[in-house]
Amino acid sequence: MKNKNAFLKFYAVTLTAFLLYIGITGFRPDSSPKKFEEITVERINVVEPDGKLKMVISNSDRQHPGMLDGKMIGDRKRPPGIIFFNEEQDEVGGLGYGGNKKEGASMVFSVDQYKNDQIMQMQYSRNKDGKQRYGLKLWDRSEKVTLSELIHVWDSLKAKGFSDDKVMKVLEAQNDGKPVRATRMFTGKNFDDQVGMFLKDEFGNDRIKIYVDENNEPKIEILNSEGKVSKVVAN
Repeated sequence: MKNKNAFLKFYAVTLTAFLLYIGITGFRPDSSPKKFEEITVERINVVEPDGKLKMVISNSDRQHPGMLDGKMIGDRKRPPGIIFFNEEQDEVGGLGYGGNKKEGASMVFSVDQYKNDQIMQMQYSRNKDGKQRYGLKLWDRSEKVTLSELIHVWDSLKAKGFSDDKVMKVLEAQNDGKPVRATRMFTGKNFDDQVGMFLKDEFGNDRIKIYVDENNEPKIEILNSEGKVSKVVAN
């Protein structure tokens, strides 16, 4: 009986020691780099050691809605692609794409202003009629009205029944009477088959066009603040 008890104690101690060894060594996190020949995923989150999000690669269904000051922007449908985030957990740009025969096609690489929306895009767009536009587009964004402030004002006033134009007037008043956003330049090919550089003033009005038209004729046009051609330098 004593021998049997001694054996059981020895067995229990040995088994416990073995399980502890397996628990310590067998399940220790392996930090060595992994190599995969192929993976299939719907979304990948790239994070810093502290857990802060830096990049999301995703399909459209699981795409990140975007963040400002670490807070999620309202749920919205976004295209598949890549979204980048800075140290303050603001979205700062990304790559998006899509396309089909019914709705057309598009692909953009976008760069956002700090605490604001995009100021530069490399873009391609094809409408449902087969017309294409592609090139580099630049915007001005307000330094006084951040994107989070713009969203707050927009949502608040729209809830009170303000029209889009009236909301923009309120935002302009907060921005010293200037637009909070305005297209400033497009360089590339537009939907009218014109290839060139198209410059606008700070209010988004066309001012200079340097291009080759659809008939292969070179043109340089100077426009007034109302968008009317005031001078043709070459044609």
